[in-house]
Amino acid sequence: MSVHSFTAETLQGKELPLSEYSGKVLLIVNTASKCGLTPQYVGLQELYTSFEDKPFEILGFPCNQFGAQEPGSEEEIEEFCSINYGVSFPMFAKVDVNGEEAHPLYKYLTNEAPHVPHEDIPWNFTKFLIDQDGRVVKRFEPTTEPSSLKKEIEEML
Repeated sequence: MSVHSFTAETLQGKELPLSEYSGKVLLIVNTASKCGLTPQYVGLQELYTSFEDKPFEILGFPCNQFGAQEPGSEEEIEEFCSINYGVSFPMFAKVDVNGEEAHPLYKYLTNEAPHVPHEDIPWNFTKFLIDQDGRVVKRFEPTTEPSSLKKEIEEML
């Protein structure tokens, strides 16, 4: 089993097999539009742009589980990310990341993350670095700035 074993719904309502990202390094992030960490969209977009010619993707998963900080519809989320932060990396439909209703991908990520297996996601903008084979390499706390991940991503590419 790997990240590539899952599917997820895009903001546009299309079911997308994550196997489409096979061979790419991934950074999977749960996001929110009304969070104190929302400005990390800037750093995420800069990171994404800096590797646009490499096999790298950022996958954003909006989540409303933390302080109801992602209350909007998929259309509102897409508009917010585009207008306010110029987000061009793939964004998916809103998901739960903890609990009974957690998306299967997030159940897998929290179970597989080295050094912190089985621990719930503490807040928005928790990040998971995934290798080209879909294996979880590392988990980063919400306060980890996207720019600080550049070197690790470069080494994986």
